[in-house]
Amino acid sequence: MSVIVTDSGFAADDWTKGFEAEGVLDLASDADPVTVDIDGVEMIRVDFPSFADGRGFSIARHLRLRGYKGRLRAKGHVINEQYAMARRCGFDEVEISEELAARQPADLWASRANWQENDYQARMRG
Repeated sequence: MSVIVTDSGFAADDWTKGFEAEGVLDLASDADPVTVDIDGVEMIRVDFPSFADGRGFSIARHLRLRGYKGRLRAKGHVINEQYAMARRCGFDEVEISEELAARQPADLWASRANWQENDYQARMRG
C-alpha cells in the first residue's frame, strides 16, 4: 500500500478509477515532457526512483507550463525535505511507501506544508 501526502498531511488514496484506466499516465523519471500527449489525461504519476533523482521536478514544471490542469502526483522516493519543491513545481500530491511514511512521519511532512510562503522569493518580497 501507499500513503498519499498533501498539504493536509497523510491520507488514503482517493483515486478510484484505477491506474490502468484510460486517462492515467505513469511517466518514468527520464520521460520527455515535451512529447507526452496530455489531451484527455486526468492524472499523471511521475516516478521518483531515488530521492537524489530530481528529474521529476523538471517534468512536473514542463507539464504545467504546457497547460496540464489534471492531477499531478510524484510517486516513489520523495523525502519530506523535497515536499515544498514538489508543490512549487506543480505536483498536487506525493505518493510514498508505508515504509518511508514510518521513517518520516506525518509531522515531518506537515512542517513543509507552508510551501507557498516559505521560499526565497517570498522572503525577498516581504
